[in-house]
Amino acid sequence: MYKVDENGKEHNLQFAAENDWLADIDSLHNERPSKLYIEAIESSEILQIAKKDLWYLYTHYHKFDRIFRVMIENKFIELQNRVLQNISSTAYERYNSFLEQYPNLSRRLPNTQIASYLGITPEFLSKIRGVIH
Repeated sequence: MYKVDENGKEHNLQFAAENDWLADIDSLHNERPSKLYIEAIESSEILQIAKKDLWYLYTHYHKFDRIFRVMIENKFIELQNRVLQNISSTAYERYNSFLEQYPNLSRRLPNTQIASYLGITPEFLSKIRGVIH
């Protein structure tokens, strides 16, 4: 999931590996066009639901409501931790955290996407990889 700024630069916010998911909750809840792009870079199963249908599931199937709430809470915690890392960790620490969180993605994603996620240049990512590996 990423945003494109006014200069056309992509800023990666999240990745979803196997059995994970992404959603633009702001767009869903506020019923407005998304400011974000979600792009599958590999074969994926894409699910979409209208807000009214989601609310129907919440009110008629309480287990679904609970499961979805836990999933949202976990994603919120993930994003909080990411923000804290971005303001208080070095690029090396952020890269190591990326490797822990997404162990299989580092070999499948282009350097440009990983660097964007980490808030560094692809060239600096190559330097970090050279030191770590």
